[in-house]
Amino acid sequence: MPNRRRCAWAKNPRAVAYHDREWGVPLRGDRRLFEFLILEGAQAGLAWDTVLAKRAHYRVVFDGFAPENVARYGARKKARLLADPGIIRNRAKIDAAVGNARCFLAVQKEFGSFSRYVWGFVDGRPVQNRRRRAADVPARSPVSDALAKDLKRRGFKFVGTTIMYAFMQAVGMVNDHTVDCFRYRALAKR
Repeated sequence: MPNRRRCAWAKNPRAVAYHDREWGVPLRGDRRLFEFLILEGAQAGLAWDTVLAKRAHYRVVFDGFAPENVARYGARKKARLLADPGIIRNRAKIDAAVGNARCFLAVQKEFGSFSRYVWGFVDGRPVQNRRRRAADVPARSPVSDALAKDLKRRGFKFVGTTIMYAFMQAVGMVNDHTVDCFRYRALAKR
């Protein structure tokens, strides 16, 4: 749909498809939330397009983002991941993904689901922003500050406030589509 107005960052076919179908749609399923937690951490310092290009391969090598599987990865599996050109080969990010899977499972046990925990930071409903321009979209918020701080206290890595704000945008905890974007109204109703 080339004639539709979109958020300024959706510039290439992969980004447009992600923007139109996924970005900002509220997610409640723990496995999908875990996927975005891992992908947003992997993206740190890189362009989101890089992660989108590698996402399908991530799903394969990270066992469909099943946190119970990722939590059991040992040195041999981490070495294979580090050698795999289909993902972002950064030792700290791979170690963080495995450690975060263990922390994720602990949060599930404590709260009944990771979804219940993370959505509690926005009282269970998406924050409906009214951004007029891309320049109005912040890199962090008081909620992402609080979420990042609590995740770090629980042992998570690569969960700084900027990463967590991007996570919140991706999983629909905040609606940061600009008001002129065709997706804004559809997601404002959720």
